[in-house]
Amino acid sequence: MLPRRFWFPAFALLVLALPLLPVPEFWITQANYIGLYALVSLGLVLLTGVAGLTSFGQAAFVGVGAYTSAYLSVSLGVSPWLTLFIGLALAVVVALVLGALTLRMSGHYLPLATICWGLALYYTMSNMEFLGKYDGILGVPALNFFGMSLADGRAIYVLIWVIALAAALGVTHLLDSRPGRAIRSLKSGSTMAEAMGISTFRYKLTAFVLAAMLASVSGWLFAHLQRTVNPSPFSLGKGIEFLFMAVLGGVGHVWGAFTGAAVVKLVEDQLQVLLPKLIGTSGNFEIIVFGLVLVAVLKYAPEGLWTFVQRWVPSRQRTKDWEGAAPLPARSKPEPGSVLLEAKAVRKQFGGLVAVNDVGFTIRAGDIMGLIGPNGAGKSTTFNLVSGVLPLTSGEVVFRGQNVAGLPSRAIARLGMSRTFQHVKMIPEMTVLENVALGGYLRTSSGVARAMLRLDRDEERRLFAEAEKQLARIGMAGQMHELAGNLALGPQRLMEIARALCTDPSLLLLDEPAAGLRLKEKQALADVLRQLKREGLSILLVEHDMDFVMGLVDHIVVMEFGTKLIAGTPAEVQASPVVRAAYLGTEH
Repeated sequence: MLPRRFWFPAFALLVLALPLLPVPEFWITQANYIGLYALVSLGLVLLTGVAGLTSFGQAAFVGVGAYTSAYLSVSLGVSPWLTLFIGLALAVVVALVLGALTLRMSGHYLPLATICWGLALYYTMSNMEFLGKYDGILGVPALNFFGMSLADGRAIYVLIWVIALAAALGVTHLLDSRPGRAIRSLKSGSTMAEAMGISTFRYKLTAFVLAAMLASVSGWLFAHLQRTVNPSPFSLGKGIEFLFMAVLGGVGHVWGAFTGAAVVKLVEDQLQVLLPKLIGTSGNFEIIVFGLVLVAVLKYAPEGLWTFVQRWVPSRQRTKDWEGAAPLPARSKPEPGSVLLEAKAVRKQFGGLVAVNDVGFTIRAGDIMGLIGPNGAGKSTTFNLVSGVLPLTSGEVVFRGQNVAGLPSRAIARLGMSRTFQHVKMIPEMTVLENVALGGYLRTSSGVARAMLRLDRDEERRLFAEAEKQLARIGMAGQMHELAGNLALGPQRLMEIARALCTDPSLLLLDEPAAGLRLKEKQALADVLRQLKREGLSILLVEHDMDFVMGLVDHIVVMEFGTKLIAGTPAEVQASPVVRAAYLGTEH
């Protein structure tokens, strides 16, 4: 069997050799359109499948690229090669404006917004006099490559597929990189990503712009393949068809874009011939068939057709090439015993409900502090106020001498505070190693361009060396290539701790890390936390399990009904009748 690393080169050679074979012109034309559609679907894989942002308006960006090149080359005589970059620049500007207006929306509002701006761009193109209104622009010149005309389908075929394959390779590289992992984290919500220092809005906008750029390139190629441009191919219906291609092929997979584009294009043409003969009348009956097919796919193959191909493809384990890699930069450590964090009269109100009522405490470097209390005491709310997940109503949180009240959680993470979550937050389809590497986001700097061009490998090796080091620190190095979603709850919680440690924190915040764990798993977790304390790490531990906390922490703050009940050593707290009353309902 051909080794996996040779699959892409073999596929690329096979595809690019097609016009040299005695293939009928019809199939060359079909392959050209598959390449064009795959480019748009590839953008939707990144935007919808990976980032979780549904868009029905990508056909409008195809129109931006097509109309820009058609108008400039026909009316102003601009070189078609130059119009490619002008169209890309215009698509980026439009995407930035539309993204800034719509990407802060969530739920069903975002898809509705993409329908609105898709229709707006379509009708703008259709009603502009200088764009030819509904008749469009005729006489678009053919591309010319070093004196060789690309006027016919076979000539432009190689250009279309070189660009499509290069885009697939670039997106594949992107997803296996620092910005790619940040984009992949968006689908799980913003809380975990922001806590790792990631600006979720920035990466939503990045995915949106990249998808728009791929659509614009497809439009540029389309204009010079068709040699004419009119609004019909850029309607909302075509935008829905592009999304259908991505979903049918496998919206979470790069090669799903090509699978979906090929299946839809080939089947659509056959249905347009067969259905009128079967029904006895003409019409767009293939749309009905595609609707039924989509319902079946969503029910029986929600991950798309590419998953059936993947079953025959052995999964590739990441090559361990980071031995001896230089360490990532580390932050300065606070002096043992110095004041690390002070919560001063921290208060949180939700309307008329006071969830946290002027709570204060101090954590010193090298200590483990427990924040305990019965369910509903306000522990997790206090924890979220300290870490920036929730804004304070009043009070101060001073971390390493700086008041961090009002700062977003990603800014607080940058200062050296890292956290886990009461309900484990992770990316289940990524490996344990990749999930932990997400914690090193702030300690690395590679961007999208470097990732797509594979210029970030040295930094990636350093990052994975750090991720493996943190997994070894908690005893999970042997599971680093496991999919995170396959782990039991105990190892998932340990993985979250490793991810938080990968940020190189001065203070580690653990939100009920023992919740749901069996006795032996709790004992293993306690051993890990003691080891971290011996290494000088400071920890704030939120728990309601008294037995777990008492033999572990240096100081305890007990909360009840949003107020601080008592603070002291474990022995003092255990001896307190007030604490017994809070937990058992009696002072005796």
